[in-house]
Amino acid sequence: MMLKNNPTHFAPELHIPNGTTDIDFYKKLGATEHFCLRNDDGSVHVAELDIDGAVFHLHETMHWFGALEPIDAKGVTAVIGLFVPDVDALMRTAILAGAAEITPATDHSYGYRQGMFKDPFGHYWQIQKRIS
Repeated sequence: MMLKNNPTHFAPELHIPNGTTDIDFYKKLGATEHFCLRNDDGSVHVAELDIDGAVFHLHETMHWFGALEPIDAKGVTAVIGLFVPDVDALMRTAILAGAAEITPATDHSYGYRQGMFKDPFGHYWQIQKRIS
């Protein structure tokens, strides 16, 4: 994992609807699950995953402090930017795993190749690579 070589990093916490039991989309995307703590009913309380060392967490929505997941918020709560070696490959993998394409992978004049998808829980992911 990246933590040993670079102790300072972002680890976004993506809120998922309470009662969610299936987080296989992220595994199909290529994520490795480090742990998953479940509630008595089998739903996910919190899970830690990573994609090539980029750590993130899935957490049931904590309404007690006003947290919303995208479905409840009826919109975008954040965009997760993920730099990868092959934008097109990860975009294809995401779509096949159940994501909805928002923008196709495209080269931009500011030196990035980027594509965006929405995961099944409503989170927006911008997949990117610096090309110049």
